[in-house]
Amino acid sequence: MGPFQKIAYLDCFSGISGDMFLGALLHAGLDQKLLLQELGQLDGVDFQLSVSDGLRSGIGCKQVTVSSPSNQQFRHLGNILTLLDKSRLDPKIIHRAKKIFTRLAEAEANVHNTAVEKIHFHEVGAVDTIVDIVGALIGLHHLNISRLVCSPLPMGHGLVRCAHGNLPLPAPAVCELLKGIPVYGVEQERELVTPTGAALVTGLADEFGPMPCMTVHNCGYGAGNHSLNGDQPNLLRLIIGQENAGKESQQVEIIETHLDDWNSEGFPYLSDLLFSQGALDVSLSPLIMKKGRPGQLLRVIADPAHTLELKQTILSETTAIGLRFRREERMTLAREAVMISTPWGEISAKKVETPKGTVIYPEYEACRKVAEKNKIPLSRVYQAVSCSQKNKET
Repeated sequence: MGPFQKIAYLDCFSGISGDMFLGALLHAGLDQKLLLQELGQLDGVDFQLSVSDGLRSGIGCKQVTVSSPSNQQFRHLGNILTLLDKSRLDPKIIHRAKKIFTRLAEAEANVHNTAVEKIHFHEVGAVDTIVDIVGALIGLHHLNISRLVCSPLPMGHGLVRCAHGNLPLPAPAVCELLKGIPVYGVEQERELVTPTGAALVTGLADEFGPMPCMTVHNCGYGAGNHSLNGDQPNLLRLIIGQENAGKESQQVEIIETHLDDWNSEGFPYLSDLLFSQGALDVSLSPLIMKKGRPGQLLRVIADPAHTLELKQTILSETTAIGLRFRREERMTLAREAVMISTPWGEISAKKVETPKGTVIYPEYEACRKVAEKNKIPLSRVYQAVSCSQKNKET
């Protein structure tokens, strides 16, 4: 993470839909002409984009409406993936769009108890859904958003009418998409989070939780198309700013489980697997469990955005039948990778900014390889790195 990373926070106090996301991006500074020009790279998608300025509870906002002048063409997932592959969009946008559409299609297929390739999509294949999803990706790309954090999502109640009849709220596809995502119920008899909105946030957000530490540069508000109870403004707020990695204050999730019948020979394999899936730290500590039985405490520290996959891996790779997890705040020192000159060549190390000054910590694996190759004590390599840094400072 760079020292001046551009970050955005989606404040979904009234939910999220695709058109609200587009409206918030436009209100936050996305150029409408550029958006239309980029969407024009999708051949065969006949649409009209209407953007209007409005007020909700005295707050200025943008309202977006996507329509098709021709008869609505419902597409299967394969049709949409082919459409994206044939487009002239940036490859990064194409890749992310395909992942989001696939995730949305899989959720619909699971709800309707059928295979992805057999389901006939209504929401997924509609022109407005294609424009909403691709448009959101275009907006994040051109606003140079490196990281997206999303608030917990509010869930309305009641029924919604769709092609299959009346469905309970939250819609079944939304529930499928939001597995592992923080949500809460509200007294609104409305659909607050649409399937498209759920697919966007779960496909794009790096983390769900409170607003991160950031310097705010801009805010945008996207309007929904219906009124809410209690004069609540039906808006999605997008806050854009810079996150300073030097301060390094973050929220992490701690995952733990006690193991008394697991062969710990598998720990190195498990540890490597968890790190590859985004774990920040993995540890195994001895315990004395009930009836005096020896056991182990497995603890994993992770960014909350990655914990669902990590939990599934722990339950699959160990004998654990349950997990505990909690959120904690942490503070880490600013650091960067550096190369230090030694008599045996350059060795990788970490430069850490402590309250009392800069400290260089050699990387163990790099030092080990040098020691083995040159048949010298490991401590000698560490001393050489330390001396090199002291000479550089003087």
